Amino acid sequence: MSAQGEEEIRAGWIQMEHCDLKPEPEYDELLLSAAAAAATDWSSCSVGCRFAFSADKIADATFGLPQNPKTSSVLRSMESSHYYAENNIDLARRRGYKIIMTTSLSSDVPVGYFSWAEYDIMAPVGPKTADAFAAAFISNCGARNFRLQALERLEKSEIKIDSYGSCHRNRDGNVDKVETLKRYKFSLAFENSNEEDYVTEKFFQSLVAGTIPVVVGAPNIQDFAPSPGSVLHIKELADIDSVAKTMKYLGSNPDAFNKSLSWKYDGPSDSFKALVDMAAVHSSCRLCIHIATTIRENEEKSAKFQNRPCKCSNNKGTTYHLYVRERGRFEMESIYLRSWKLTLKELESVVLSKFMSLNHVPIWKKERPESIRGGDELKIYRIYPVGLTQRQALYKFKFETDEDLRKHIESNPCPKFEVIFV
Repeated sequence: MSAQGEEEIRAGWIQMEHCDLKPEPEYDELLLSAAAAAATDWSSCSVGCRFAFSADKIADATFGLPQNPKTSSVLRSMESSHYYAENNIDLARRRGYKIIMTTSLSSDVPVGYFSWAEYDIMAPVGPKTADAFAAAFISNCGARNFRLQALERLEKSEIKIDSYGSCHRNRDGNVDKVETLKRYKFSLAFENSNEEDYVTEKFFQSLVAGTIPVVVGAPNIQDFAPSPGSVLHIKELADIDSVAKTMKYLGSNPDAFNKSLSWKYDGPSDSFKALVDMAAVHSSCRLCIHIATTIRENEEKSAKFQNRPCKCSNNKGTTYHLYVRERGRFEMESIYLRSWKLTLKELESVVLSKFMSLNHVPIWKKERPESIRGGDELKIYRIYPVGLTQRQALYKFKFETDEDLRKHIESNPCPKFEVIFV
């Protein structure tokens, strides 16, 4: 909670135009209890919690098979559910896991391979000196998808490929992968399974190297593209001929090739930044925030919080009390919307004004490469209700009309939102 927010609540009142909202004393305890759920030595995380690997009575969460029904059990894995069936979200729920942490953006706390800190994604593009069009690093020759067949079919389509992995090797594999990739125009970022959101270092190393990734893998790989036209996707073997044709065109047309890499010079799309920025907060910290948010939500369901001061009315109309936080933070800030200005545009305006008045610095500011950090301005990418998955928040959820927003606010007392700044 911000210092300003604490002062407002401890004072016991929040004055708005022509009416006062007086929170009950218990609400002060509610807002502070989740943050104090357990001691922590994570100075960089906005909320603390305690983890364990067994049925620990004082732990907020335990990793491994569910043991204590009173403690949240966590499944954490970065492996594909096509190889490890237990990583399937529905199956994990049936086995009793309360919190799922996988590469799926539909999991409770996604743990993707993307990160500004781990990958120098905005590294400059070097000269493409390799004779071959593409490079491949494939070592698991028993993958359950068609990636080896795709490699063979590309070669039959007269795409010259230097293969450094164990599969179809025709080059010495004892090389630095990223430095090697930099010499090629294309990289075969072929995953071992075609699973939604399963996008590994193969793809992100290709971006670092300044190649155009040719992908066999996640069916939604375009969600991970830094800009339109920056990724070639082989969805099925029938796509090989058209992809090979595109590779030949781009490889022989410098202007078209450079356009596919224009994001390296102009910056990636807002959607790409919003995706990668998520990793600016470590997954363990995001797990704590998820746990603390759940604790707070459960406490708010109790009878003593049903009469919270979430709105007030006078002869002009009704003023609604809302809460908003930046994604990756636990603390909430108070904002107010009046019934006669209950619009999507007004919500965005009020949220922006609130955070600007706090001189807010986006949580990703230190993580992003300097070239795409921007200045001190704030730009909103998404505002969505707290509790949505990242897949919903980034790609699926949207208030279509002002009436949709009104219905949500009127049916959810003191509604809570998250905002993503880009």
